[in-house]
Amino acid sequence: MRLLLLMRSCLQLKVSCEELPLREGKVAPLIAILDYGIGNLRSAQKGFERVGAEVHLTSDVGLIADASGVVLPGVGHFGSCMRELRAAKLDEVVYSAIEAGVPFLGICVGMQMLFEGSEEAPDVRGLGVLPGQVCLLPDTLPRPQMQWNRLDIRKQGSPLLDGIEDGSWMYFVHSYAVETESRLVVATCEYGVEVTAMVEQGSLWATQFHPEKSGGLGRSFAQNFYRQAASDDL
Repeated sequence: MRLLLLMRSCLQLKVSCEELPLREGKVAPLIAILDYGIGNLRSAQKGFERVGAEVHLTSDVGLIADASGVVLPGVGHFGSCMRELRAAKLDEVVYSAIEAGVPFLGICVGMQMLFEGSEEAPDVRGLGVLPGQVCLLPDTLPRPQMQWNRLDIRKQGSPLLDGIEDGSWMYFVHSYAVETESRLVVATCEYGVEVTAMVEQGSLWATQFHPEKSGGLGRSFAQNFYRQAASDDL
């Protein structure tokens, strides 16, 4: 029955079930969205539910450990997000998932938290998974950047950008942006300055834009992450 429901979901999304490598008898891969007490996480959950994933908004360490993919969303203040993540003891979960090679996605402040620190909260350490700092956009620019903007794809072949062309529009809401090593940068956008829009390292991805708010292309992005989780689950 679960396989039938999954196939029906695939048809509704006009996606071939052959693209989702699930064995008979397996349910949809579990995507764990880390719930650490910040607001507006439901939109991220719904974004992955739309592509057929079994999605849990959770702080349950055991459930997260069993997940095929893990998503770290984030909204608001960098320092508050980091404090809440550590208070929920989910920082160790992040480290464990990334170290194990579980497909992992950071979104917006969730992306920023993966780096060493932010000018928004100089006294609060980031997770330090990736090298770099998060810096305030220049005073000469309107803050936040709250708009659709075009991706400038700098690194070809990222599986999460499969079917997403250079110049595609994604939705951004942020006042701070990551400064990191060029080897990690998959895509940027232009906002008076060059803004890091997406980074990648192994099975770790992070975006400054919001896939769940980016319409059809955002859905394609979520589908690509789901496909990575499904592949890893075989």
